[in-house]
Amino acid sequence: MPHDLILVERSQRVAVVKLNRPERRNALGVELVRALASECRSLQRDPETRVIVLGAAPPGFCAGADLKEFAGTDVPTMCEQDACTAALARSFANSSKPVVAAVEGFAMGAGFVLAASCDIVVSAPDARWRLPEVSLGWIPGWGLEALSSRVGANKARRLSMSAEMLDGREAHRLGLVDYLAADGETPLEAAVKRAQGIAEFSQHALASVKRYFLPSVARTAESMDALAGHFLALDAMQPHGQATLHRFSGAAPSKN
Repeated sequence: MPHDLILVERSQRVAVVKLNRPERRNALGVELVRALASECRSLQRDPETRVIVLGAAPPGFCAGADLKEFAGTDVPTMCEQDACTAALARSFANSSKPVVAAVEGFAMGAGFVLAASCDIVVSAPDARWRLPEVSLGWIPGWGLEALSSRVGANKARRLSMSAEMLDGREAHRLGLVDYLAADGETPLEAAVKRAQGIAEFSQHALASVKRYFLPSVARTAESMDALAGHFLALDAMQPHGQATLHRFSGAAPSKN
């Protein structure tokens, strides 16, 4: 497994995990998701780690799912791959250790909902946030329950159907982002500072807080992700979705 796709640093009981696929703008390809899931499982078992910070190497947090990989396979396989990413994101809420996202540059599509699935989200004021899936021809395939728990169903619906671009300040105003990095401070520095403060608290108490709020923040996330995945498969088979996949594969759209 190519673990160079992620970088891990440890300091004061905080593990910083960085997506490290800059040539693809940290897009969530199959191998990156596997490596990240494996590292997160390992950190959950590590007694020296109390808080996980999820960041990324430049140029930004995450451009979303790897559409070139999606376009290179069939729709059922695409949806299976997307379901694996969904399971990774849900594991953050189900884990006993807090997960803090540090968003700089951009968080698009799957990167947007990956960050929203974390317990705490720190963003640069000028970071760009967007769910572009409807413009590609399909529903976001997972994470809408996590988004709804943060901003409410009406705002989640608006963001999903409008594909509008938010900056970090607007994302903070909506409740998508918990904290903005201060002037002269990177989101990663701000996130690590928050994480180090949280790491001083009782690990047992932190786990109890997460367990208590799990029904509220995750609710029926697994079943709702499955429903979104079902709609994604249907949408991807329609002309608009097929045209997007053909565009990213470099092939000409079918005339049928």
